[in-house]
Amino acid sequence: MEIKDATLALSALGQATRLSVFRLLVEAGPEGRMAGDIAEALSLPGATLSFHLKELSAAGLIRGEQLGRCIRYSADFRRMAELIAFLTRNCCGGDSAQCAPVASRKAEATAPSARARSVR
Repeated sequence: MEIKDATLALSALGQATRLSVFRLLVEAGPEGRMAGDIAEALSLPGATLSFHLKELSAAGLIRGEQLGRCIRYSADFRRMAELIAFLTRNCCGGDSAQCAPVASRKAEATAPSARARSVR
């Protein structure tokens, strides 16, 4: 990913409604969600949602699939991974071993089993 592409993607995600839409689609997984379901889940008018879906699509973060008269949207997980890789490239001066423990601790801290252990 080039800086121009990363800037476009980050700019699209830098707006609260678009970030909410993208997170909802990430949660939905590869199956995605129908546009109407997204609008209902986030309490958005159709025209507002359409505008934000267009911006996320232009940034390459989501894809729409026409299903009859409806459109199902899904996150582009490959593009998301490319953005994360771009942001973390050369992290900690290229010493990935130095960064990995921090990421692992954060993941463990948010895992349900870790929360259950910390409550006891």
